[in-house]
Amino acid sequence: MPQELFIGIDISKAELQVAVHGQEANRTFPNDRRGIAKLIAFLEAAPPTLIVFEPTGGYELALAIALVAAELPGVMVNAKRLRDFAKAIGRLTKTDKLDAKDIAHYAQAIRPQLRRLPDDQERALRRLVSRRRQLLQMVNMERNRLELAPAAECKEINQHLAWLAKRVQSKDDEIDRMLRENPAWQEDEQLLRSVPGIGPVACSALLSELPELGTLTHKQIAALVGVAPYNHDSGKLRGHRCISGGRASVRSALYMAIVCAIVHNPPIHEFYERLKQAGKPSKVALTACMRKLLTMLNAMLR
Repeated sequence: MPQELFIGIDISKAELQVAVHGQEANRTFPNDRRGIAKLIAFLEAAPPTLIVFEPTGGYELALAIALVAAELPGVMVNAKRLRDFAKAIGRLTKTDKLDAKDIAHYAQAIRPQLRRLPDDQERALRRLVSRRRQLLQMVNMERNRLELAPAAECKEINQHLAWLAKRVQSKDDEIDRMLRENPAWQEDEQLLRSVPGIGPVACSALLSELPELGTLTHKQIAALVGVAPYNHDSGKLRGHRCISGGRASVRSALYMAIVCAIVHNPPIHEFYERLKQAGKPSKVALTACMRKLLTMLNAMLR
């Protein structure tokens, strides 16, 4: 039986720290085109069972693309989970070399499930959706400044707001064009948009930032988004159930969708009213409706 190899990679702007679980010495590669090519050659020489790395604000992107191209089993894991694992095994010291070892240990102990990494089109759509969100954040900041700005500054702020509005519209047009040029996305978009409450913004967020939609169970997709309630019980104590973690950007898009769906989607409206009549707080009822809507969308795409 061939030996199983579990690889952990700690990624920084300048370099890639690579650890093999059970081996003392790390390997270091530059985080550039040549360095990644050498790393891929090293990995292909003795194909690993699993390669785990964490998101680092974009510095992991080139490596992720290379792993997909080489058909190597790479998994991107939330950085908080990796740090919590390191603390759980008693590792309080933090360096790049030790982080790589801990990631390799995590790969061997937890064996996270392989998920398909996004392709070029999905990454391009995700960048557009992310940039649109950033522009809207700037719009909100400028509107807040406008309320307290002296008259001399109001003209400049209004000009900036007008420019931002044009940029947001431009991103909307680019997203719409990209969705319509991809037959698979076009079909999924038509399915999602057929649900009352799901508009173009929520639809593009789901397609770009939740590619797993339709491939997981309803419990898995709820946990991935962060709308699954977790128990906090101990002995006879029954604590409050609350959500934790997940993809905040998708959750925000779902929240805006559910506000509309409560009015225009009869099953969601009835479910919300039933929860409110049972004495549930509004925030709890809204979260439950988000989970129900997500379950419906997941089933439709599956």
